[in-house]
Amino acid sequence: MNKIFEKGGKLYWLHSTVDAFETFLHVPGTVTRKGAHVRDAIDLKRLLILVVIAAAPAALFGMWNVGYQHGLAMGQTGVHILEYFWFGFLRVLPLYIVSYGVGLAIEFASSQIRGEEVSEGYLVSGFFIPLIVPVDIPLWMLAVAVAFAVIFGKEVFGGTGMNIWNPALLTRAFLFFSYPNYMSGSDCWIAFRKGETAVADAFTGATPLALDGPAQYGTGFWDLFIGTVPGSVGETSVIAILLGAFILLWTGIASWKIMCGSIAGALLVGWIGNIAGITDIPFYMQLLYGGFAFGTVFMATDPVTSCQTECGKWIYGILIGMLCITVRLFNPGYAEGMMLAILLMNTFAPLIDNVVTSVHISRRFKKFNVA
Repeated sequence: MNKIFEKGGKLYWLHSTVDAFETFLHVPGTVTRKGAHVRDAIDLKRLLILVVIAAAPAALFGMWNVGYQHGLAMGQTGVHILEYFWFGFLRVLPLYIVSYGVGLAIEFASSQIRGEEVSEGYLVSGFFIPLIVPVDIPLWMLAVAVAFAVIFGKEVFGGTGMNIWNPALLTRAFLFFSYPNYMSGSDCWIAFRKGETAVADAFTGATPLALDGPAQYGTGFWDLFIGTVPGSVGETSVIAILLGAFILLWTGIASWKIMCGSIAGALLVGWIGNIAGITDIPFYMQLLYGGFAFGTVFMATDPVTSCQTECGKWIYGILIGMLCITVRLFNPGYAEGMMLAILLMNTFAPLIDNVVTSVHISRRFKKFNVA
């Protein structure tokens, strides 16, 4: 780093910003000089980039699906796949510009004020936020939500690694409770050019969860599995999300226990709902609806806001799945459920770890005394 940005230099107040850009593509030059440490070529930036790579298939498919849903709404046929993707790319790009622009500006400012290095955590949060909101959300609303989530959900707790709730989900929650008309209904999921209107009866923009069961148009098993349905940008394609899950599990970044626990909890409550006659939707279809798959793979497994103990991960995942389907079955006003389930369990994750640890210590203590 140039000496003018180091302590005592004229531009030392920009030290955190320059350091962030300098270490983005290069391994940091600082090394440990004493003590025993595990040495590895990967640092937090490289690890988070792997998470972004894992989410890239869902993002790319989501861009194509935005164009595809627009084509259906306009009654277009025979449109080339690249034309769909280009339309979606141009509609999703502003969401990323706002997400990273607002979020990183706050991150950089906070780091400069505290005199610390810029946290890398927002690299992932900023990538996730456009994937979990409607493509037609007004940009100023997204900017306000991002600012709220970063400031009050992250920076006030001390930045990356200190936050209680997932910042991306907090952004969605802020939008949902502050601007509900823009986060639900049949219009927000389809992107239109200025002056365009949907062809009458060409397509319904309602998401599968808002429709009456899987018999509706475009909500069959394969439509949901592939992702050719309306919804938030990156949440529709289960197959693309599964590809990301494979990358996260293969690299050891995400916990398979949380994923499996979430699926098991959802299947259990969905099955009980079928047996009790609460819903006619097959219990296994719940895994394909809404943001369940994306939330299970990318949000619930956030290492900062999830449980740390191995037993706690099972409990945490199972409760997320159970709460998600319970909300879907008993709250018609909010048909999704995954966002609230994860945020609620983010809150109780430390308590779960504490209980698991206390029980383990108690058992060991009793065993020691008996011996």
